[in-house]
Amino acid sequence: MDIRSNEPYWLIVNSLPYSYPRLQKSISSEVLIIGAGITGALVAYKLINEGKKVIMVDRRDVCNGSTAASTSMLQYEIDVPLHKLIEQVGLTCAVSSYQNCEKTITDLKKIVDKIKSNCGFEYKKSVYFTSSKKDISFLKDEFEARQAHGFNVKWLSKEEIEKIGLNAFAAIESKSGAVMDIYKFTNDLLNYCCGKGLEIYDRTSIEEVKAKNEKTMATTKEGHIIEVDDVVHCSGYESVKTIKENIVNLKSTFALASEAYEKIPQAFKNRIYWNTDEPYLYFRSTADNRIVMGGGDRDFKNAKHRDALLPRKEKELTKSFKKCFSEISFIADYSWAGTFGETKDGLPYFGKTDPEKSEHYILGFGGNGITFSVMGMEAVINSINKTPHSFLEYYKFKR
Repeated sequence: MDIRSNEPYWLIVNSLPYSYPRLQKSISSEVLIIGAGITGALVAYKLINEGKKVIMVDRRDVCNGSTAASTSMLQYEIDVPLHKLIEQVGLTCAVSSYQNCEKTITDLKKIVDKIKSNCGFEYKKSVYFTSSKKDISFLKDEFEARQAHGFNVKWLSKEEIEKIGLNAFAAIESKSGAVMDIYKFTNDLLNYCCGKGLEIYDRTSIEEVKAKNEKTMATTKEGHIIEVDDVVHCSGYESVKTIKENIVNLKSTFALASEAYEKIPQAFKNRIYWNTDEPYLYFRSTADNRIVMGGGDRDFKNAKHRDALLPRKEKELTKSFKKCFSEISFIADYSWAGTFGETKDGLPYFGKTDPEKSEHYILGFGGNGITFSVMGMEAVINSINKTPHSFLEYYKFKR
């Protein structure tokens, strides 16, 4: 599946920092990770720290799937608002999901510091706003739910929002948010893991995975065999090809990066933004004084159809930016499209699809792909060791 188009901003500014070989022979190890994006990198980091011998493969260059297309905003807010999620999955699962997403932001910062990644990690306030009067009561319900369960939130009136420079009727401001260059971080993390024993083979496509004599055998397109005890699928939206259960609806999404400003506008110095629209818009700044925005989601049909929409979506998103920030000029410099997925409850999927197989999935679907990946990193060792973990229950298949 072609899950992104054009060259995203992150690829332009970072080029190709590390290169890895194709697999050219049959090999064996303890664990095989399929997918060399942010999810695979975090899973590798966890498994190596647990003393596992790990091989990683990707059919592309590393980090060149969804990771390259990400706008790299870190939020504890899930695509489904807390007060609605409580209705869907119950109080305990909903609140803990929000709490754990919040925790992952600081957990991720600890990894950034440990591996000394110059990925521009910066804490920001997260502003969830409405540009429609009809959504004010909805937003108020969400504010009260978050406040009741201990989240550090502040209600912003229309007058307070106008002082920021945002055109909106009301907003929830949360202290827990951040931005980073996830493409740079993922490359740095993979390089760090290689120094600890990880073997990476990119441009290596797995055609078949099957059990044989208490081992799991993965066969590449060229016919080479990777023999392991366990396989961890971190292939994101492409996993729909290997999972029979209908767990995700694929969407096309679109993003823009502005030309660099001489100084980043005040509204973007310490805040990220997203709104109550369906599909929602989201905005952030970058370390080199650009503004990145995304949205305009459509049902995914195929890559060709998605890419054909990009010129029109660039105009639509630029117009939407002007409505939200009328005093800030926005001249698009880069634009790209990607594919992501929505689950029925906005939550990820972790664990096995078949308890009899040694195949595990860490799938951080939705707008919280990065924070879900950090959570998945914590659950993967339990899945492999067949020990309980709350994440393996909350985010199991066939739920």
